[in-house]
Amino acid sequence: MNKSGFFAMISRMKYINRWSLMRNTVSENLSEHSLEVAFIAHLLCVLRNKRFGGNVNAEKAALIAMYHDTTEIITGDLPTPVKYYNSDIRSAYSDIERNAADKLISQLPEDLRDEYALIISGGDDADIKELVKAADKISALIKCIEERQMGNTDFKEAEAATLKIIKDMHLKEADIFLDEFMEGYGLTLDQLTK
Repeated sequence: MNKSGFFAMISRMKYINRWSLMRNTVSENLSEHSLEVAFIAHLLCVLRNKRFGGNVNAEKAALIAMYHDTTEIITGDLPTPVKYYNSDIRSAYSDIERNAADKLISQLPEDLRDEYALIISGGDDADIKELVKAADKISALIKCIEERQMGNTDFKEAEAATLKIIKDMHLKEADIFLDEFMEGYGLTLDQLTK
C-alpha cells in the first residue's frame, strides 16, 4: 500500500492564519477556527433536534465542520472581500477549491477517497450544510467581538456585516445562539466561573 500524506496535510491547518488583511490582536489559525465551528455546528443541530423536532445528525455536522475549510491548506485563506468581489472571482475560486479538494483527496488510499470526498465537500445533507454555514459565520462573529473587546477597531465593520449575514439567514438555531450564548463571549474568566 502506498504511503498517504493526507493527514500530514490536514495537520498543516495550524499554519494557515485567518483574517490576513486585518490587524489581529490575537491571530487565529484554521485549526482553531474549524474546531470552534464544529462545536457550534453540533450545538445548532442539537437545538434543531431538541427544540424544533428536527432529526439532524449532530455528530456528522461536527465532522463536516472540522473539515469545512481544509482546501485552504492549499489555497490559503482568501479574504472575503476578494473572494466575493464579483461573480467571475466567485466562480474561479469555486474551481480552485474543487481542485484543492481533489488534490487533498488524491493523497488518500483509494479505498478511503469516497468517504473523505463526501466529508470535504460538505456532505449530502442540506440541513447540515445550512447549520455548518451558520456556525462558520457565528465563529467569525465571535472573532470580531473578541478583537473589538481588545480595543481593535479594525473588526468593527466586519462585526456588523457578519451579524447582518447571520440574521439574514433567518435560522432559529442561529438566533438562539446569539440570544442565549453570545453574551458569554463578553465575560471575563472570573465572571464565567462564578
